[in-house]
Amino acid sequence: MRLNAVEAISLDLDDTLWSFAQAVAGAEDALRSWLIEHAPGTAGVLATREALGRLRVQFETVRPDLAGDYRRLRLGSIQMALEQAGEDVSLVETAYGIFFSARQKVEFFEDVLPSLEWLSTRFPLVAVTNGNADLQQTGGAHFFKGTLHAATVGVAKPDAAIFHAAAQMVDVVPRSMLHVGDDYAADVLGAIGAGMQAAWLVRDPSTTQAVTPRIQREPHLVIPTLTRLCEMLGRN
Repeated sequence: MRLNAVEAISLDLDDTLWSFAQAVAGAEDALRSWLIEHAPGTAGVLATREALGRLRVQFETVRPDLAGDYRRLRLGSIQMALEQAGEDVSLVETAYGIFFSARQKVEFFEDVLPSLEWLSTRFPLVAVTNGNADLQQTGGAHFFKGTLHAATVGVAKPDAAIFHAAAQMVDVVPRSMLHVGDDYAADVLGAIGAGMQAAWLVRDPSTTQAVTPRIQREPHLVIPTLTRLCEMLGRN
């Protein structure tokens, strides 16, 4: 597909600007340490580093209605850990605060900050995420006109409404906006379905192998880094 004139850009956050798995692993480590210190009985329940992640998955199987509500899923899994350990469940909210604060400690991919600097001087930028990252805490908020979280908008990618909200935020029509993200279904199909242009960020080519058989619409661009996006937009 051919890239048309771009007047604004929206960007995904997790796995586009930083590693989501790395951020969550660090947050779970911080939460696990805090729980073991303040609710010692959890030491047995959380004997391994992976225990909190397994509880999070287990709780979602019990409450599939909460899929996508990351806060409530994490709260529920923390409560499960406390209950199984026979500890005080009133610690749930405080424990979640420890997790959420640590989850904002991200490590931007090497290409991100220089690219955002370049892009933000040429295009209005909007962050669009299904997650709960807070750019005010992670850093980088000054590059963006605003952030749209699925939890506050009321719909998640790939729903067209969240993409349309991004276009409205910077007062452009959807066809003039380019959305950049790593997730083919949520970002590429979602953006194209909303009438936007889509750039698929593929940092690891091996990750496309499982997606290739399911490709329904070709993205306008496939890029390995945001640096490459800047180079391509600089020529257009």
